[in-house]
Amino acid sequence: MSSDCLFCRIIRREIPAAIVAEDEHAVAFRDIGPQAPTHVLVVPRQHVSTLDAVEDPQLIGNLMLLAAQVARAEGIVDAGYRTVINTNSGAGQTVFHLHVHVLGGRRLSWPPG
Repeated sequence: MSSDCLFCRIIRREIPAAIVAEDEHAVAFRDIGPQAPTHVLVVPRQHVSTLDAVEDPQLIGNLMLLAAQVARAEGIVDAGYRTVINTNSGAGQTVFHLHVHVLGGRRLSWPPG
């Protein structure tokens, strides 16, 4: 973990967050600037800055499984939901700790952004 990373500090419970799910691999909490009625971030407990820095394919699998669990718990599966990973600043990544956005609760248009 990184000592100054915002998401690492949330994982360590140094900064409060509305945690909705967690397991041994990841923590899921509500985004403080939601872009949909349901907007949850799923972050690995291990500090990895971006998708490009992932070396263990199981890390991504674990994140996506928790994202699906969150979607079920939030009741957005039947209507549909989106998972998004922004990689680097040009794609909108602002916190450099890998995270999956789980968005739902409204109609999501395409293309995004």
